[in-house]
Amino acid sequence: MQAVSDPSTLGFDPERLKHVDAWMQRYVDEGKFPGSSVLVARRGEIAHLATAGQRSIEGNLPFELDTIARIYSMTKPITSVAVMMLAERGLFHLDAPISRFLPEFAGCQALIEGATSIDETEPCPPPTIHQLLVHTSGLTYSFNEGPLADAYLEAKADFNKDAGGLEFAVEKVAKLPLAFQPGARWEYSVSIDILGRLVEVVSGKPLDKFFHDEILQPLGMSDTAFSIPFDKLDRFASCYFFTDKNALHLVDAPDTTGYLEGNVDTFSGGGGLVSTLADYFRFVEMIRLGGALDGHRLLSPRTVAFMRRNHLAGDIASLGPSSFAEMPMDGVGFGLGGSVVLDPGRMRAPGSVGDYSWGGMASTIFWTDPIEELSVIFFTQLIPSSTYANRPELKALVHSALVD
Repeated sequence: MQAVSDPSTLGFDPERLKHVDAWMQRYVDEGKFPGSSVLVARRGEIAHLATAGQRSIEGNLPFELDTIARIYSMTKPITSVAVMMLAERGLFHLDAPISRFLPEFAGCQALIEGATSIDETEPCPPPTIHQLLVHTSGLTYSFNEGPLADAYLEAKADFNKDAGGLEFAVEKVAKLPLAFQPGARWEYSVSIDILGRLVEVVSGKPLDKFFHDEILQPLGMSDTAFSIPFDKLDRFASCYFFTDKNALHLVDAPDTTGYLEGNVDTFSGGGGLVSTLADYFRFVEMIRLGGALDGHRLLSPRTVAFMRRNHLAGDIASLGPSSFAEMPMDGVGFGLGGSVVLDPGRMRAPGSVGDYSWGGMASTIFWTDPIEELSVIFFTQLIPSSTYANRPELKALVHSALVD
């Protein structure tokens, strides 16, 4: 981790930044989060680092700056970068149907409007790569609403790390109908997991190897992977689930983890990675700087700018949910790999037009602000991410400390 700079030289009020620490500690003291860490940077220099609480309540171990955490859906931007790296090489165009590379998606069926059963279907075209990237593909998740979500749950079609391999997991999804005609609306889904398989087929490499060779190693992200070697297991945080009776219920401890190297057989491009603050900061900075970091270029600046544009006809709310994981979707569009702020006022949270961000199921989040040249990352380990409004609260705290 690079050294922390004097925040006042970066336009921050140091006293106001202390409110972030107090906020983090309050969440721990109130039994809402086990522990957390945060990184706030501007123009590539770290203005603030802080930790609070524990990475393991049972083991009485502190949440530290090098704690390894499950980033879940913060894997999606990395997979989206992989897809765009291959697109830059001319190996496909974004309007290509996914069935061209994954023939199991040929002959797609979609649920009819108002369907109450998954056998109420009509023919539809296979989703395109672009529709998969922006979650308008017609795919879904088992935690969404509707009959198809129940079928996903029954089929175990959510790409768990022991799902029997990525190819097998994709085949299970392809046997189910789509929730709607591709392009008709926005619904969060396993789309990026499907694109992880696309990366494998087109590149000829398993997804974990493509990530390592083409993204993680060039960026120096040595603690980011789909599994954890035994010698790093002591840095891995436990994960907790919110319940009304027990606000912090242990769901996954490092000493029983399926993340141990050798135990993971399915590389989920939609949610399988673990990482650290320092590692993920390097990825976010690569995005902020237009596709390169420390002499290693992954994407062209124009491709990154293209990814950071809104790729929907309007905001997310106009195409589906009015809120998602406690964040309003009014005034928020979607780019390739993350959300894009269109209007902070309609979003009802401080920020800049063009903020690019996404979070994970365990209440983590990152955003990078092209106007203020900010990169912010927050790690904790509490499922579900909709339990508390920590994301808009953190945005308000960071912007309240930015005075120049």
